[in-house]
Amino acid sequence: MSKKVLFIVGSLRQGSFNHQLASKAENILAGKAEVSYLDFKDVPFFNQDIESPAPAAVAKAREEILAADAIWLFSPTYNWAIPGVVKNLLDWLSRALDLSDPSGPSALNEKLVTVSSVANGTSPDEVFKHYRSLLPFIRMKVVEPFTGVTVNPEAWGTGQLTVSEEKQAELAAQAEALLAAIY
Repeated sequence: MSKKVLFIVGSLRQGSFNHQLASKAENILAGKAEVSYLDFKDVPFFNQDIESPAPAAVAKAREEILAADAIWLFSPTYNWAIPGVVKNLLDWLSRALDLSDPSGPSALNEKLVTVSSVANGTSPDEVFKHYRSLLPFIRMKVVEPFTGVTVNPEAWGTGQLTVSEEKQAELAAQAEALLAAIY
């Protein structure tokens, strides 16, 4: 049975640096796991007034989460924190599947998760602090290590992220840890 890893890229921008890092991780996982990307651009802002029935984009995201063995978040750092689009997605996905029991399991319940981040000129450690606090709270199983990459200065002109051999090795170690955590 193939291991299924769902990538969530926290930047909606075409060609984002975090998507480029996700592509490198996908190459590392080639032949070891089935990788898919969650398209969540149509998930609305969370609002209890529209929670039931769940909007179609939320229902689809939940299905993809439930079908995955693990989640790998590739997150930019927005003002040293989790990007709003990612936080909104996690807010939706952390809600109970059965709203008659608000403390019941969500699509994220006990799901394995790891995080990588490409940040501009600063260490991704700040956003990692937020994820290390949030993810266990929403009952996810965090798999470390995390990998942080700083944007190379010329990338702003070329649009191409450069990832050092050291960081590629860290990404490979992260992939192996995630695969090892999948039962």
